Amino acid sequence: MTAPSRPPLKSITPTATTPHAAPQPVDTPTAGEPKGVAEGVPIAVRPDPQQGDGRRPVAWLHIVAPPSWGITPSARSWCTCGYERQAIGRAAVLQLIAAHGEHRTACPLLNPTSEGRTAA
Repeated sequence: MTAPSRPPLKSITPTATTPHAAPQPVDTPTAGEPKGVAEGVPIAVRPDPQQGDGRRPVAWLHIVAPPSWGITPSARSWCTCGYERQAIGRAAVLQLIAAHGEHRTACPLLNPTSEGRTAA
């Protein structure tokens, strides 16, 4: 009995006998010709369209109070004028909340007429 003949495992592609040139673009710019700007790219910097009403955050109060009574709460209050306080514990956090409210009424950035300054 003879074994059936198998086809070859790899096929060899025939090579081209003549070289072919790569296709050339139809409309090629000549040297020194200016290129156009890509579509959708702004030429000049434009102002931000979402400027809002001119308000910006100045003072922050961050309180961490986990739901478990066994974990101690903490808080941090800070302002762009340089005011910064931290508190750990329930009583200290409550005092810091009150001090944050008092600072908002006395802050020179929020109330320019406070701290001895008078409006002209």
